[in-house]
Amino acid sequence: MGEDYDDLVSYLTPREETDSMKRYQNTTAIPCPVCDEAFADLVVVTGETTSLELSEPLDLCVTRTSEDKPMLFTHM
Repeated sequence: MGEDYDDLVSYLTPREETDSMKRYQNTTAIPCPVCDEAFADLVVVTGETTSLELSEPLDLCVTRTSEDKPMLFTHM
């Protein structure tokens, strides 16, 4: 998925992986590459389709990996 992606996730804690997504928790207050604010979780969509069920309202920043996979950064 690219060097930048690999570097970013190396600082995050893996929490969940399915056939269509990977979720990482930001336990070290890494800044979001979109808004430069610390983010809570990174969700990477790895399948063709997936759904995201939120248990609470969150602010989201969205970008893509170098392989054009959507990345969602959640903010509390």
